[in-house]
Amino acid sequence: MKKLYCFLTFGLLLLSSCETDNVSDQNISPYVDFSNQAGGVYDMEIPGDNYNEIVENPFVKVEDQAISTFSIDADGASYANLRRFLLQDNQLPPKNAIRTEEMINYFNLDYGFTESGHPISLNGEISNTPWNNETKLIRIGIKGKPLAEPLPPSNFVFLIDVSGSMGSEDKLELLKNGFKTLVNEFTSEDRIAIVTYAGSSSVILESTPGNEKGEIINAIDRLGAGGSTAGSEGIKTAYEIAAANFLENGNNRVILGSDGDFNVGITSQEELIELIEEKRDSGIFLSVLGVGRGNLNDAAMEQIANNGNGTYEYIDNIEQLRKVFIYEYNKFFTVAKDVKVQVEFDIKNVEAYRLIGYENRLLKEEDFEDDEEDAGEIGAGQNITAIYEVIPSRNPQYSTIPSIKVDFRYKDPDSDSSQLLGLEIFDEGKAFGESSDFMRFTASIASFSMLLRDSEYKGSSEYDKVLNWLNSTSLADEHGFKAELKTLVEKAKNL
Repeated sequence: MKKLYCFLTFGLLLLSSCETDNVSDQNISPYVDFSNQAGGVYDMEIPGDNYNEIVENPFVKVEDQAISTFSIDADGASYANLRRFLLQDNQLPPKNAIRTEEMINYFNLDYGFTESGHPISLNGEISNTPWNNETKLIRIGIKGKPLAEPLPPSNFVFLIDVSGSMGSEDKLELLKNGFKTLVNEFTSEDRIAIVTYAGSSSVILESTPGNEKGEIINAIDRLGAGGSTAGSEGIKTAYEIAAANFLENGNNRVILGSDGDFNVGITSQEELIELIEEKRDSGIFLSVLGVGRGNLNDAAMEQIANNGNGTYEYIDNIEQLRKVFIYEYNKFFTVAKDVKVQVEFDIKNVEAYRLIGYENRLLKEEDFEDDEEDAGEIGAGQNITAIYEVIPSRNPQYSTIPSIKVDFRYKDPDSDSSQLLGLEIFDEGKAFGESSDFMRFTASIASFSMLLRDSEYKGSSEYDKVLNWLNSTSLADEHGFKAELKTLVEKAKNL
């Protein structure tokens, strides 16, 4: 069934998480028409796979709303999931599976860390837009502070779905391989517990020192799938164990692995979010790992992570396991939480703007200074990127004033009070080809995303152009993920 029109298991949440009050005069774009945007739609390319609807951000006139506010998003699930669609299923992903910010933030861009007084460092630039001669792009980059060895000790609770729906090779067996890979990273200072859930939750391994690797791996090997899915009970048990073994000045984290098919106890997305919101002030962070196809509840998994001081990754193959558990292990160590971005556009330089992606991360202007308002987390050494497409004003003196002023708020991992830092970005009149590799690479991904969505904003984007732009960059690619991106572009072009 190509589309399923549904009313409102997830629609209520969507209304609350995607603010529309600050969207005005939507027909401002020189090349878009908003008349066909529909509401309340789920993409379900595979029966049972659930994705929250994404309606792309429109252009907003600066004279109507000069300030744009959003939470950062450090997830990478959407990219790995669309890779599975292209390479394993030989089909284009459904539109609502494509979250542009997660595609961009999947990649390590190796932004330099230059900040001495804060755990995040900022950078940015402006260039022409390669797919529209009438607009420009503004790239905002954030880098999390790298942590020196040895890393702080970790208190991990593996929360593993062993219900009947998890009984395929691309689900429980893949997760078991991943968790066993992670065990190799542990020391005697770390603590690991294993909680499973099917019809109810069970403690398979009490909190155990990390150097007892054989005992931990044996517990993982014994896992098998069967029964219904009481995910809410598993979440409660996992957080109780994490709290009982809490490490001061350590990394306290629940790692949930599931297809998200919750069907016993608390099952609705809204109720699951309420449950996870109760846990996020405990100082315990959350990593959500999605697996499988056919009943993947991407909608719930992503929102659980978003609202629980967490991140969401999709595991589609063994190399993705290595990426999450080995190559980017440092990301499990949060250096800043509740990171918010507020951008003020100068009407002298910018007539209108639209944020590319982050549709379900938008915040109200007043949320920026509200320390009770949840936002995203950034791990050690992690980079986050946001891109605005803007319609420039006719100002011949544009280079003399900043086009945007960006304020950032964040909290230290163990703090309830936010700190502020800022960045001004000037337009130096750069053509796209003169911009940094960072700009050309991230803009290429944004263009690729718009092509996959058949976006009204794609302008003159073409798959061959995306490949040319990617080929013009020379970023470090130790593990070959950036080269693989070109393979995905070629595959999508042929499909």
